Amino acid sequence: MSRIEVGILGATGMVGQHFIKFLDGHPLFHLTWLGASERSAGKRYSDAAKWHLGGAPPADIANRKVEDAKPGNAPKLVFSAMDAGVATEIEQAFAAAGHVVVSNSRNHRMEQDVPLLVPEINPDHLGLVAGQQSARGWKGKIVTNPNCSTIVLTMGLAPLMQFGVTKIIATTMQAISGAGYPGVPSMDILGNVIPYIGNEEEKMQEETQKILGTFAGDRISPLAATVSAHCNRVAVVDGHTVTVSVEFNTKPTEKDLRHAFDSFKGLPQDRELPSAPKRPVQYMVEADRPQPRKDVERERGMAAFVGRLRPCPVFDWKFVALGHNTVRGAAGAAVLNAELMQSEGLLG
Repeated sequence: MSRIEVGILGATGMVGQHFIKFLDGHPLFHLTWLGASERSAGKRYSDAAKWHLGGAPPADIANRKVEDAKPGNAPKLVFSAMDAGVATEIEQAFAAAGHVVVSNSRNHRMEQDVPLLVPEINPDHLGLVAGQQSARGWKGKIVTNPNCSTIVLTMGLAPLMQFGVTKIIATTMQAISGAGYPGVPSMDILGNVIPYIGNEEEKMQEETQKILGTFAGDRISPLAATVSAHCNRVAVVDGHTVTVSVEFNTKPTEKDLRHAFDSFKGLPQDRELPSAPKRPVQYMVEADRPQPRKDVERERGMAAFVGRLRPCPVFDWKFVALGHNTVRGAAGAAVLNAELMQSEGLLG
C-alpha cells in the first residue's frame, strides 16, 4: 500500500524537529512538505532551522525547501507544531481549505467540537469531528493531542477509571525540553526547581476532565472528579514525572490496581498501529523506578511507565507515572492520533 503524503506546520521548531525524526521511515506516512513562518519560507531546511536533536536531519529533509505556512500545495494531512501565538488562524485556514490538521498546539484543545485525543483512552471522541463541517463550514477537520504533562497523568489514570475515580492530586517534575528551545535559562534551572509553569496547572486540570470524560454525541461530558495539579520545572532533559494520589468511590485492592495496570490496552494495540507500544502502560516493580534517565526512551518513548503503588493516608492510593514529553507528549502522540484516524477511515 502506498504511503500517505503528510506535511508539518512549524517544521523548524523543536516539536517540528521531533515530528521529522519520528516520521522518518514511517510505514504509513511519507513526509513531503515542510511549512514555517515567512522568515523561513523559501530556504532549504538546513539553512532555515538549527537542528537541536541528536544526529542530523534526514538528508532528503535537510535539502527540502521550506514553504510558507499557508494552504495551497500542502498535502491533505498536516501535523501542526505551530506556536500558540499564531496556531489558531493558521490551523483554521488549513481546516477550512480541506486539510486534516492533527495538532500539538493548545489552541483548539478545549473547544467543544474538537477531539482531545489519546487513542488508548478515548477513541470514541473522534465522533466530534462530524460536527465541525456543519458548524464551522470547514471542508477539513482539526484533532488535537493533550499537553505533555496531561498525557502522562491520563495514561496513568486510564487503567484505574473502572474503580470510580473521584479526586486526583498530581504533582509534576517536568523536563526542560518541554519549554522548547532555548527554553529555561541555565542559571535558573541548574541546581534548582522552578515551582511555576505558566497555565500548566490549569491545562492539566481541564484537559484531564475532557480526556476522561464521556462522549455525548456533540460534546464531551467532563469527568465528574476533582483534579488538582502542582507543576514544577526540574533539571531533566527529557521525561515528565508525575506523582499521583487518587480517591475512588469503590475500594480496589493493590491486586486490583496492579491487574488494571498490567492488562490495560486500547484500540491502537488491538489494531497493531505502527507507533503503538504493545503495552501502553507498564508497571515497574523496582522501588526506585520509573526514572527519566533509565526509562523514558524505552518503547520509542511511546509508553507510560508507572510504579511505587502504595496506600495513601489522605486519599486511597498513590503512584508515580513517567512519560516522554516530546514524543508521547507531543510529536509521537499526534502521529498515533493520525494512525488511528487512518484506521477509522477519517483521512479519506
